[in-house]
Amino acid sequence: MADARSLTDLFGILGPRRVGETASVVDTSVTHVTEVSYPTQALQKFLRCLHGADNPLILDLGPVVGSNVTFFGEQLGCRIRVEDVAGDIDKHVKEGKLEQLPEFFTGRFTQEPGSVDGILCWDILDYLDRPAAQALATALCRLLKPEGCLLGLFSTADTPGQVYTKYVVVDESTLRYRTYPGLRQRQRSLLNGDIIKLFKDLRVTDSFLMKSKLREMLFRKPAPRA
Repeated sequence: MADARSLTDLFGILGPRRVGETASVVDTSVTHVTEVSYPTQALQKFLRCLHGADNPLILDLGPVVGSNVTFFGEQLGCRIRVEDVAGDIDKHVKEGKLEQLPEFFTGRFTQEPGSVDGILCWDILDYLDRPAAQALATALCRLLKPEGCLLGLFSTADTPGQVYTKYVVVDESTLRYRTYPGLRQRQRSLLNGDIIKLFKDLRVTDSFLMKSKLREMLFRKPAPRA
């Protein structure tokens, strides 16, 4: 049976839906799931970065969202590989091995260096301490092709409770996020300088501080100098 790490090459048949820019919240007392829709600016830039690539490969740090696979397949004709990094974190929490996360991330990904066109990092770095975040960021930088793009989201507010966030693409201008239970709280909010140091091999092309209290950042890997 294929798992979340299997390589997916899908082209959706359902068009993306459009919602208004006003945030809408749904809180169900049974599942304790919160859904919020809000505008995004960096996603449009991410798509433009990849539009010229031939059969691009996107690495999504998860979890699996079927409608996202459909969206990116339609927009870019791309391949998507999903890696559930939140699941990796929870496994280390359960086993009492959080201190081993830096070493784990160093060898976590099996793709060849310089083989990935785009990375959807989402907000997963918010749940890591500095050594683990640096190990993951370094591994992601190594995977990117020259001129490849990485999209990262970083919270600027403290979020209580142990919940992760599942980001659902509504269209190129709108994201919806859903919280779901996890075993790891967000760590200290990263400052701009901290984020730039994590991705020292990349350059920041765009940074947006959103009303949703998220900072959206788009990074690009420079081409080698002649």
